[in-house]
Amino acid sequence: MPMTAQRPPLPPFTLETATQKVRLAEDGWNGRDPEKVALAYTVDSYWRNRAEFLQGREAIVAFLTRKWQRELDYRLIKELWSFRENRIAVRFAYEWHDDSGNWFRSYGNENWEFDENGLMRRRLASINDAPIRESERRYHWPLGRRPDDHPGLGELGF
Repeated sequence: MPMTAQRPPLPPFTLETATQKVRLAEDGWNGRDPEKVALAYTVDSYWRNRAEFLQGREAIVAFLTRKWQRELDYRLIKELWSFRENRIAVRFAYEWHDDSGNWFRSYGNENWEFDENGLMRRRLASINDAPIRESERRYHWPLGRRPDDHPGLGELGF
């Protein structure tokens, strides 16, 4: 039987490792590569995303592919909210626009549970969308990883 790959940092989390895990997740999602992002989750990972329920990496890849085809110029900031042992809670906000040029800022919270190899086995996300004008955008970095000197959610007043 093949050994499962590990995705450090591993639980149990400390403040430092939980913060690192959140930033690694943010970086992955900002890369918008569904196949690569899905590798951070267990093969049978369970998700609730808004009102959608899915399970397994194939479903995650399909979901993220649909998401990033609809949510254009997606830029995300995640922030550690709380952690304990193998669980992390985050809050986040992301900006995107649809194919008609309408901009949105989506806010939410996620609860994460990890296995012993640092793979996420459960992701529960609650998300709300708020229409914004393009002039109200706050995330202006080039597509990809958020620069280290870009303000976080608290610094942006979220």
